[in-house]
Amino acid sequence: MRYGLVLFTSDRGITPADAAVAAENAGFDSFYVPEHTHIPVVRAAAHPQTGDSSLPDDRYLRTLDPWVALATAAAVTERITLSTAVALPAEHHPITLAKTIASLDHLSGGRVELGVGFGWNTDELTHHGVPPKKRRTVLAENLAAMRALWSREEAEYDGEFVRFGPSWSWPKPVRAGVPVLLGAGGTEKSFGWLAQHADGWITTPTEGELGEKIALLHRVWAEAGREGTPRVIALAGRHNAEQLEQWAAAGVTETVFGLPDKAADEVRGYIGHLGSKLVPAAAR
Repeated sequence: MRYGLVLFTSDRGITPADAAVAAENAGFDSFYVPEHTHIPVVRAAAHPQTGDSSLPDDRYLRTLDPWVALATAAAVTERITLSTAVALPAEHHPITLAKTIASLDHLSGGRVELGVGFGWNTDELTHHGVPPKKRRTVLAENLAAMRALWSREEAEYDGEFVRFGPSWSWPKPVRAGVPVLLGAGGTEKSFGWLAQHADGWITTPTEGELGEKIALLHRVWAEAGREGTPRVIALAGRHNAEQLEQWAAAGVTETVFGLPDKAADEVRGYIGHLGSKLVPAAAR
């Protein structure tokens, strides 16, 4: 099993570059950051954890741009995978976002992955012109358009929300395409979308028992005609060796731990301590 860390970025505390260096030095395989472009003050959308318009953490208001954050991390690391948990491509134009992600992938030596979400904050999406009931369609079209730009010498796309004629765009990602991971609740509807448009699943923080949901994902994946098995990235709380063994047996391919909202020295200490439990000394 791979192990990763997610930093809920903000304009305080440890920087993404500092955290990514500590993660790589401790032997972790991946480093994730989230995205919110902004948070509308007046909202109808309830937060999944609080159940109302209140937010569980003020960092929702203060998140850094994920691609700028990961670029700073790319410049000071060599091995660790750089990803989002999760980004919101529906809030961006796919031509410019494709350029940003491909540039980061090129400059990092092919280390970029794209964790995406539909977006729980439908008011935020509305500010970007995304109809709440069409957020899955917009996300699917944006991903398809970006993949066209990443893979074709002359790319074009004609969808309901995205349209552009034959175009050149370089650089291309180092690999054949940037892996896409869907962060969403473990439902058959989400897994159906995933099997059509993504390469793996990022669990939600409150997902609960994963065994049956991973089995459902594998069934939906196979029924869609996808080869192999999807990646499963589980978001974890505290280190629990027994739980990690159960997850690995169920089909979890990577576990990602959240970092505390504390001073930089404390976060570095946490990363080192957690890494010593998870990563063999030789790998560190």
